[in-house]
Amino acid sequence: MMLDIRGLQMSYGTEPVLENVDLEVKPGEFVSLIGPSGCGKSTLLRALMGLQKPSAGDVYLGLTRREIGLLFQDDALLPWRTARDNVALGLRIRGTAKAEARRTAMQWLDSVGLGQFGDRYPRELSGGQRKRVAIAQVLALRPKLLLMDEPFASLDAIVRHYLTEDLLDWVEKEHLTVLMVTHDLEEAVAVSDRVVLLGNGPRAHVKGRWEIDLPRPRDLLRVKEERQFAVTARALWDALSEEVRAPAARQRTETEAATP
Repeated sequence: MMLDIRGLQMSYGTEPVLENVDLEVKPGEFVSLIGPSGCGKSTLLRALMGLQKPSAGDVYLGLTRREIGLLFQDDALLPWRTARDNVALGLRIRGTAKAEARRTAMQWLDSVGLGQFGDRYPRELSGGQRKRVAIAQVLALRPKLLLMDEPFASLDAIVRHYLTEDLLDWVEKEHLTVLMVTHDLEEAVAVSDRVVLLGNGPRAHVKGRWEIDLPRPRDLLRVKEERQFAVTARALWDALSEEVRAPAARQRTETEAATP
């Protein structure tokens, strides 16, 4: 098992966020995590990276944290470094010689279609190009498990589509295991082997799991014509909508109960 979470509890001070979360991710699996805003999806990723300590429960990793890559919603590029030097930064931190780090960085920039932009600074790149640099920065470290927190949410639809297709190609070529947080239900169905729903917080826990039995490699346009795609996307919509409406429904019930 690449990742095995058992009874995970997370909190901020005395405020509970996650409670009794169980989640498994197998090697080579692409899992998407969905749920209402504020339910603790990003908090879960921080726990996996060791950036926040769980209140209780266990996280078993079939690898070291050095073998985990994290792709943020906003790129974490340093504005005073060129694209090449941004990609090389993680390698340099890990002790790779400067010349070797820069060679590897250029190889990855070539892989993401930006080989001619190595000397450009982030301000000289488009949003999609900066995201490609951020992807190269993560993949250059050769992670085995890739954690992604809404990586393409800030991009327009066309750029997002092609970047997602490219990402799937890189995931398959590098044999990566992926856990992605997303609010886009169609994206979750289109790219995943399994989709996991976190319920509303506080004390959010897993409320549902859906297996996505669609063939790979996937054409992100044609896959939406598959019957299972439509059925699963609707099921996710209904389940997520129920979680989003739950707090208001509880409040109405409590108000009605308190009314003489």
